[in-house]
Amino acid sequence: MPSATDTTTRAIRTEPLLIDLALQGGGSHGAFTWGVLDRILEEPWLQLEGISGTSAGAMNAAVLASGYAKDGAEGARRALARFWRRVADASRLSPFRRGIVDMMLGRWSLDHSPVFLALDMMARVVSPYDMNPASINPLRSILAETIDFDALRDSKIKLFATATQVHSGRGRVFRNAELTPDVLLASACLPTLFQAVEIDGEPYWDGGYAGNPTITPLIRESASNDTILVQVNPVERTTTPRSAREIISRVNEIAFNAPLLKELRMIALLRSAADPGSVEGRHWASMRMHRIHSPKMLSLGYSSKLNAEWAFVLMLFDEGRRAAGAFLDEHGASLGERSTFDFEAMLEGVIE
Repeated sequence: MPSATDTTTRAIRTEPLLIDLALQGGGSHGAFTWGVLDRILEEPWLQLEGISGTSAGAMNAAVLASGYAKDGAEGARRALARFWRRVADASRLSPFRRGIVDMMLGRWSLDHSPVFLALDMMARVVSPYDMNPASINPLRSILAETIDFDALRDSKIKLFATATQVHSGRGRVFRNAELTPDVLLASACLPTLFQAVEIDGEPYWDGGYAGNPTITPLIRESASNDTILVQVNPVERTTTPRSAREIISRVNEIAFNAPLLKELRMIALLRSAADPGSVEGRHWASMRMHRIHSPKMLSLGYSSKLNAEWAFVLMLFDEGRRAAGAFLDEHGASLGERSTFDFEAMLEGVIE
């Protein structure tokens, strides 16, 4: 387990509390989520009931649940560390490496990488069916080797992974017994880089187009009333993007946040209008929402999601642990008691 800077203190709680986690996707930015999970797994009073994830969020969820099934929280932490180490090791052979200018400026982006710029340009005019006809994805073997999919079928943690059906444009949520390496690859399949992943004869693309992540299953199929959203994609920015790279980066952020914001507004409306006299209505009315995020993610653009250098991954991990620790220090006592996420703001269409 890599070391991390952790100045937080444990939340002062002893009684067990069931929680759900909603994990966004975002390529290598998912290492931030790894740090959040590593910190949460240190708290024995937080019992994981369900996890919904998309793309890297789905992979984090599956790795965690696989490790947890074998050796509890410590097994989950070791499994996540092993997975991200393997991802970083594989990136040494990746063409997506920082250029000299990015390194000199201390940036984690690939904005000045000649190879990235060339491939990014080609992706706009050349199909992945031409660029990568064998549909090679190094993540396939990493997932197969680091996740026990048989253990996931019997896991006490309910898993929900979202992928987007290419033909219909609708999202499909896969549950524990349906999870395979192909399902996780489908959830993370960027159509400009990879061929669509076929599952049961149906092609799928990245789940972020339909739900990033999908939260409704956590409410309808989980006994927990507390859902913690781990957000890696910034919602708001204070400046107007002007360069071509900045514009593309912001378009991607908006596109991959749109399904989540729409669902959160729907949940806020249902929560306020739910009939507490019915079983399901009572569950909707009593749900509590929380969020862990970091302003540091604002400094990271789209291209850095393809950077899996170990130093970058470890920086994100440390920031995730710090953000989770800060959340527990500030809001740990509110878990199980009240929402720390502003539903009223969602009804007004505003989120910070």
